[in-house]
Amino acid sequence: MNPSKPVIPAGPAASAAPRRRRALAPLEPVSARARWLLGVGFFVLFVAVWAFFTLGGFVSPTFLASPATMVKEAVLLFTEYNFSYDIGMTVWRVFGGFVLATVVAVPLGIAMGTWKSVEAFFEPFVSFCRYLPASAFIPLLILWAGIGETQKLLVIFIGSVFQITLMVAVTVGSARRDLVEAAYTLGANSRGIVARVLIPGAAPGIAETLRLVLGWAWTYVIVAELIGSSSGIGHMITDSQALLNTGQIIFGIIVIGIIGLISDFAFKALNRRLFAWSTL
Repeated sequence: MNPSKPVIPAGPAASAAPRRRRALAPLEPVSARARWLLGVGFFVLFVAVWAFFTLGGFVSPTFLASPATMVKEAVLLFTEYNFSYDIGMTVWRVFGGFVLATVVAVPLGIAMGTWKSVEAFFEPFVSFCRYLPASAFIPLLILWAGIGETQKLLVIFIGSVFQITLMVAVTVGSARRDLVEAAYTLGANSRGIVARVLIPGAAPGIAETLRLVLGWAWTYVIVAELIGSSSGIGHMITDSQALLNTGQIIFGIIVIGIIGLISDFAFKALNRRLFAWSTL
C-alpha cells in the first residue's frame, strides 16, 4: 500500500458524502437567494415585455397603457382621488367577510371531520353550495341586505365559508388513527381526543387552508364592488373602464395582487412561527 495516497473508505461512510446538486433536476431544492432572484427576475421580464409592446407602438394605448402611463395614473389616483381610502375599504371588506366565514366554517369543519354522523348530515349540502358561484347570489343579497357593506361582506362570506368547511373537515378527518388509539390507551375520553389530539394535529393544515382561501376571498371582493358601490378598488376599476383608462385599471389590479401577496407572506410567517414543530 502506498502511504502517500489517501485511502477512500468503502461502505456507509462513503455513501454519507455530500451529494452534488444538479441544476434543473426534478425536486431539486434551490437556495433562498436563488428563489428570490428568480421570482424578481420574472417580474422584471414581464414589465420589460409589457414596455416593449406598448412603448414600441405594437399595442394601442386605448387597449393597454404603458408602464410609464400606469405610474402617472397611479400618482393621480393617490393625489387627487383619495385612492388610499378605496384600498382601505377593500381590505376591510375582504378581511371582514373572511373572518366571518372562518368563525362559522372552522368549528363546523372540525365537527364534520371528528364525528361521521355530523359529516353525513352536513356534507351533501356543503358540497352542493361549494360549486355555486358567489356572484350568483348578488341579486338576492341586494334584495335582502341592500347595497351597503352587509351585502359585500356576505358575498365574500358565501364565497369562502363552504370551501373552508370542507377543507378543514378533510384535514381533521385524516388524523393518524394510531395517535387516537394511543390516546384512548392512555385514558383519554372523547373530549380529550378532540382537544388534545385531533385539533392540535390538524392545526397546521387548518392554518394553511385559511391562507389559501384568503387568496380566493380577494377574487370575490371585486365582484362584490362592481354593483352598487361608491368606494373600493373594484369601484375604481369600474369607473376607469367607463373612461377607457387602462392605466388606472391595471394599477388597481396590481394593487390587489400586491396586498394579496403581502397577506400571503404574513400568513406564511405566522404559520411558521406558530407551528414550527410541524416541519420537524
